[in-house]
Amino acid sequence: MLFFLIVIIAFALMYGYIGWRLIIPAAFSLPVNFLLWGLLVIFLVLPFFTHIAQYFGFKGSWVNVVAWVGYLSFGFLTLLFAFLVTRDLILLITFGAQKTFHIISNLGGSVSAAVDTADPVRRRFIMNSINAGLVVAAGGLTGYGLFEALRRPKIVEVNVPVKGLPNDLDGFTIAQITDIHVSHTLRRPFVQTVVDMVNDLKPDLVALTGDLVDGSVAELGDDVAPLAELKAPHGLFFITGNHEYYSGVEQWLEETARLGFDVLINEHRLIERGEGRLLLAGVTDFTGGSFRADHISDPHRALAGAPESHVKILLAHQPKSIFEAAKAGYDYVLSGHTHGGQYFPYHFLAALAQPYISGLHEHGNTRIYVSNGVGYWGPQLRIGARSEITLHRLVSA
Repeated sequence: MLFFLIVIIAFALMYGYIGWRLIIPAAFSLPVNFLLWGLLVIFLVLPFFTHIAQYFGFKGSWVNVVAWVGYLSFGFLTLLFAFLVTRDLILLITFGAQKTFHIISNLGGSVSAAVDTADPVRRRFIMNSINAGLVVAAGGLTGYGLFEALRRPKIVEVNVPVKGLPNDLDGFTIAQITDIHVSHTLRRPFVQTVVDMVNDLKPDLVALTGDLVDGSVAELGDDVAPLAELKAPHGLFFITGNHEYYSGVEQWLEETARLGFDVLINEHRLIERGEGRLLLAGVTDFTGGSFRADHISDPHRALAGAPESHVKILLAHQPKSIFEAAKAGYDYVLSGHTHGGQYFPYHFLAALAQPYISGLHEHGNTRIYVSNGVGYWGPQLRIGARSEITLHRLVSA
């Protein structure tokens, strides 16, 4: 409840800043001002209303419409907020530089012009013109981000060099899908597209590394049903992301198992192809222990009793797991969670929370790949972080 309150206050401050720097300077008539401030309040409430409707079990297409409008408006306003803050910082720095130059000039005995001699009416016109341009730019960027979010994910192929890899495992492929976030705004047709794309790759193994849904099995069970059509000779594997715990983790563990996935809860499986032996382990989400005591994420425990193998691979939703995974001796870690930052300029927030946010990295003797993910969370936007399905291929080092 406290977290929910903090989020509302933060959003209210952000929306208030937009009104203060955009609506007030425009000096509209009282009715127009009232309308614009009212719209800001409505857009503030809409994303939260969707969660409230979900909590109380309200269903119907109207909930989806509210979700679409609420989240898309949130995306637009967060972009507009970033533009306004950037503009104001530039103005502040410029004003400070002018003021400093004026003071230094006076100290030197020279006469300088006043810092601000512009006509107030002209200055207001320029500021409102800039504001209008920022609104248009945010709207255009929102449209582009929406296009990127809803388009087919790209296929990213990653070669993973492994020392001493036997010939029987050379070329072994793992298709990773992660962070689909099936919800009120992302439904069954998109899931079907992802399934068809993965099957076209003909992978040896499929790994779904968490954050499948934002909602209950009762709400979204039909939307994820196409996952049962996934095919891989060495199996389908699933681990929890943090959003499974928000959506009813017990029910989703049962549902993913029913769909044909082998659910890994801090445990491992031995995959054999010819003489090659691949150890695949999976851990619960990094925060899983906050929701269930038996779901504390533990890469070491996932290796308990493990037989000898040529390569050890860990499925871990959050990149934060890399620290313990490296200590435990894994060769390769498959992660997601970050969405690659999802949309600029908020990539930087993801970078503050995780050691890696996208792509392939080396951490000691362990490699980690962080997928941008398939879907999106919250705003239907992707800017500078194209969605992906990742095909990992083991090759001899």
